Amino acid sequence: MDRSEKTIYLTFDDGPIPALTEWVLEQLNAFIVKATFFCVGANILKNQSIFERIKKEGHSVANHTMHHTKGFQNTVGDYIREVEECKKLVENNLFRPPYGQLKRSQYKALMERGYKIILWDVISYDFEHISEQKCADFVTRNTRNGSVVLFHDNIKAEKNMKYALPIFLEHFLERGYNFKTLG
Repeated sequence: MDRSEKTIYLTFDDGPIPALTEWVLEQLNAFIVKATFFCVGANILKNQSIFERIKKEGHSVANHTMHHTKGFQNTVGDYIREVEECKKLVENNLFRPPYGQLKRSQYKALMERGYKIILWDVISYDFEHISEQKCADFVTRNTRNGSVVLFHDNIKAEKNMKYALPIFLEHFLERGYNFKTLG
C-alpha cells in the first residue's frame, strides 16, 4: 500500500468466532479503529449475528474461502467453488488465500473472475508458540507506513493476540497513525 501516509491496514483472519471476535470488536471500538475481517464462510454461517455486528460497526468483511481451504491441496475447480461459495456471504471480491497459498492456475482463475487478492507484509505470528511479548514486539517493530497487518481471530491465536493487539493499537495511535479498511 502507499508508504507515504501514516496509515495501517489492520486485518483479521479466520472468524467470526464467538467471544473472541467479539473481544476484538470491543478493542477496536475502544481505540476507535476500523479493520478488515477475512472470514471463513462456515464460520459466518455458524455465527451470523457476529458477522452482522462486524459490518454494522463499520468494519470491512472479505473472503477467506468457505472452509479455510489450502490452495496447494486442491484443484482449481474445487478451490474456485470454495471461494465463490464464500463470496455469496461477504458480497465482494476481496479475497485472502488461507496460508497465503495459491497455485498459479488458481491465481489466474481468481483474477479472471475479478477478485482482488490481499496478502500482508506484516504477520503477527499470534498463532505460533512464541511468548506474548515476542508477538507484540514483532508486529510493532515490523509495521510501517502502508503496512497490511495480519492478526487472527481464532482460538489458536487467542492468548498472543489478546496480549499484542491492545499494545499494537496504542503504540501506533500514539504515533499519529490512521487505520483504514481494505476494499
